[in-house]
Amino acid sequence: MHFGATLRLVRVDTGVSLRDLARRIGVSTAYLSRVEHGHDAAPTPDRLVAIARALDLPPLLLVELAGQAGPMVSSYMARTPAAASLFFDLARRDLSNAEVSRLSALVEREFPTDRAERRRAVRLGQMLGADRVVIDLVCDDMTDVVEIAVGRFGLRDGAAARAVADQILARERETPSRLGSGVALPHALGSHLPSAAALVALRRPLGEDTPDRRPVELVVVMTGPAGPRSLELLVHVAHLAGRGLADDLRGIDQPERVLARLEALESW
Repeated sequence: MHFGATLRLVRVDTGVSLRDLARRIGVSTAYLSRVEHGHDAAPTPDRLVAIARALDLPPLLLVELAGQAGPMVSSYMARTPAAASLFFDLARRDLSNAEVSRLSALVEREFPTDRAERRRAVRLGQMLGADRVVIDLVCDDMTDVVEIAVGRFGLRDGAAARAVADQILARERETPSRLGSGVALPHALGSHLPSAAALVALRRPLGEDTPDRRPVELVVVMTGPAGPRSLELLVHVAHLAGRGLADDLRGIDQPERVLARLEALESW
């Protein structure tokens, strides 16, 4: 659910048509439509890499979102037997996240990848502060949520805030942002838009149509310049949603504690 809904969001944001993306990765339009609507499983790792390159995203983002990192690693170890011994040695040493990061930095220095291939450190928590976390909000629809969230962006001009909210809502009507697992991601991208985000936890879930039929209880509202970094943040939030973001933040009653929990989730 998360992969298909996210792929559709990102594809629309990049201005790539369903037909064009299908042609670029060598599949039928009908198949790709079924993937986007959650009727078919995510494509194979090789096709995920092709999709990422067509949308100017780091391939690992889509591979992880689709849950295909394991098959991709298995395929590599089958082609390169010495890698299996290396992975086994890493597991035997039980390296921590910090130690693996040091090892990754060494690999990057010795065997650098192209810039587009790297996974950039995109984090939602970096865009938030306690004033941009709204807890226990009671709203009747997504319009109210978006307007309240944009009010936390710190825009001094009321007319400018209204225009930003209207653009997000127009984008939401075009392609709804319900990702599944109780999370929605209303957003708008454009060169004139600020890099801003707000997180809203709802007291009562919104009974809107969702890919997995689970009501929306957590909303991340975001704006930013059109480009790879904003798209990567969208995919990153979708990945968090798929790992249970709404469940992890449920019941936390202080913005500071929400931010601390989010930092822990994003350090994995």
